Amino acid sequence: MSSTSFGPTVYLAFCLSTVFVLKLVNEEVTQPYMDEPFHVPQAQAYCEHKYTYWDPKITTPPGLYILSLILRRVFMLKCNLAMLRLTPMLALLSLPIAITRLVCYHKRERAPASLLVPSPEAVVISAFPIAWFFGFLYYTEVPSLGLVVLTVVAATQDKHWIAAFLGAVSCTFRQTNVIWVLYAFATSQVMQLRFRRPNDSRDKLYDAPAMTASPADLLWSIASVPKVLPQILPSFLPYAVVLAAFGAFVVWNGGIVLGDKSNHIASLHVPQLYYFVGFATLMGWPALLGDKDGILSLARGVYRKMFGSRRNAVLTCVVSALMAGSIHKFTIHHPFLLADNRHYTFYVWRRVFMLHPLIPYLLIPGYIACAWLWYLRIGRDQTLLQNLLLPLFVTPMLLPTPLLEPRYFLVPYILLRAQVIDVPGWGVVLEGLWYAAINAATMWIFLYKERDGVGRFMW
Repeated sequence: MSSTSFGPTVYLAFCLSTVFVLKLVNEEVTQPYMDEPFHVPQAQAYCEHKYTYWDPKITTPPGLYILSLILRRVFMLKCNLAMLRLTPMLALLSLPIAITRLVCYHKRERAPASLLVPSPEAVVISAFPIAWFFGFLYYTEVPSLGLVVLTVVAATQDKHWIAAFLGAVSCTFRQTNVIWVLYAFATSQVMQLRFRRPNDSRDKLYDAPAMTASPADLLWSIASVPKVLPQILPSFLPYAVVLAAFGAFVVWNGGIVLGDKSNHIASLHVPQLYYFVGFATLMGWPALLGDKDGILSLARGVYRKMFGSRRNAVLTCVVSALMAGSIHKFTIHHPFLLADNRHYTFYVWRRVFMLHPLIPYLLIPGYIACAWLWYLRIGRDQTLLQNLLLPLFVTPMLLPTPLLEPRYFLVPYILLRAQVIDVPGWGVVLEGLWYAAINAATMWIFLYKERDGVGRFMW
């Protein structure tokens, strides 16, 4: 599938459908919904120059409202609900442009010269159901995602001060984006060290190919990191400034969460990592199955990783036992998850995870298989450290979150999906159709299947 031939057409269709859906949303959902009753009045206060006003129930910084204020000044917009929803929609429309550059980086291809020619694959990734749905509500998710992607892109282009600035701005949308600022630096340096010729072979980062690496290779990689620190520390300076500013904010605020901290208490939620792997596989199966060697070859690869040798089988059993222990000890039945039946996770939790006490444990082999699926798919042309970087940063991102919430999976999924570099044309088309079916169903339910006494259903 050629970007030059199909890119503008696919992007135009994406833009037109997005504008059309926003029109439908504004016609049907005329009052702020779910979290919008908190965000909209706060933005309107900023429009009225009441910059000292702050709703204590809001727990994220004011980046969304400041962006809306800028757009209002530039385009002379009103500050009503319909106009405020333009902010995430415009972020959604710009997402394919940013993701094109991220995908080209992983493929080591030159990005299109024109910003208006995003690749069809990037447009499809931008239609990922969580990103697409929240592009029509006044939420922080899509602008935050766009800034994170741009941060990573700038870092991989050695524009570290720009990357640090974009990362700092992203933290004004969601505080946890500070983790992705560090990820942007790390991923840029691992790629550079992979292809850099050191003055002395002893100064080289040990980083084996992902497809042939062993646990011993990981130990050798960790041991070699101190040798390359002098090479990468100068590039870290801009990110250190962001970290210092973030640390100052945490000290000043008395924690990461703004406003009402009672409903956002960090908890050790190990199974959240398993939920993410399962969710990513359910959403991204077209990209996973588009393996160049075929589905059966991929399945055999997963089997070999899990049971292909005595060592692998023992390791799979040990990991399974540890996962079972973590599920028993750290599963959280969050009150919001149990009480709010306007979210799909309410029904997934009750009808899957609570169907029988053994269900969470029976899913363990599936979680492990899904993890290996992603490892094999992104490891075709990556090193061990490149494969493990994202899981390394996803872990502190998801572990403290007590609520099963698909929005938490948005940024990790996009960064993961962008690393699958060999999806064939038919795979991209299948992925687009899969996302389109989900988006059509979820938006139709949201707009036209409102239930009395319950409300509208959403992610």
